[in-house]
Amino acid sequence: MKVIVITGASDGIGAELARQWAQRDGGGAALVLGARGLDKLQAVAAQCEALGAQVLALRCDVEQQHDCSTLIDAAVARFGRLDVLVNNAGISAHAMLDEVDDLAWYERLMRINFWGSVWTTHAALPHLKASHGRLVAVSSLAGLIGIPGRTAYSSSKFAMGGFFEALRGELAADGVSVTVAFPGVVDTQIRYRGLNARGEPLGRSAMDERGAMTVQTCARLILEGCLARRREIVMTAKGRLGRWLKLLAPGLVDRMALAAMKKDERPR
Repeated sequence: MKVIVITGASDGIGAELARQWAQRDGGGAALVLGARGLDKLQAVAAQCEALGAQVLALRCDVEQQHDCSTLIDAAVARFGRLDVLVNNAGISAHAMLDEVDDLAWYERLMRINFWGSVWTTHAALPHLKASHGRLVAVSSLAGLIGIPGRTAYSSSKFAMGGFFEALRGELAADGVSVTVAFPGVVDTQIRYRGLNARGEPLGRSAMDERGAMTVQTCARLILEGCLARRREIVMTAKGRLGRWLKLLAPGLVDRMALAAMKKDERPR
């Protein structure tokens, strides 16, 4: 039985990833699901149990280091081991820097997107080494290519990518794989719940949502990449192209990044 911990599992990519893992191999997984919204998390847990998985659902705010370590401790106490950690919890934001008066929410975004992953991973390391397990970090294309209006979000995701890239080398001798996923625009509510220039919920998406990837496809790609111990998962053709064009034609990539925004959200 494999024991999988998923943060940010109450909805979106995390919830769908939990459901897909639950139904894999006849429901033989043990899932430890963490999120801030316990009611929604328990609903996801019930869906996974109905698919045959054993589930432990715990309130976990990755902005708090204690919650991160408690989630890992509870997983090992309940199931005796840890095989996979998926750092999925995160928050989005959209604001032009010159519109921001108080940068305190930039720090909060970094605590959730970056430090939450660091704290949870640090607590999980000895257990993943013992199982020769798998680490997964759910980043974003904004962690590969800087997107105008997303200075806070992009910086947190770039930091996340650098951390896990360096950690991969540290863990290679222990047989622990590190997979970083870079989704593009996925059909979830993360951008609508993201923060605006005042650090308040945005209530809308500033990105062009046409052609957004389904959450089912995104979760499947992450699951497959994790099981195959892939280094990275860049999910869109534009993302793969943009990554290489950064080296060859950076100005073109800047224009592509700008085009990803809705026209009325672009800087003037």
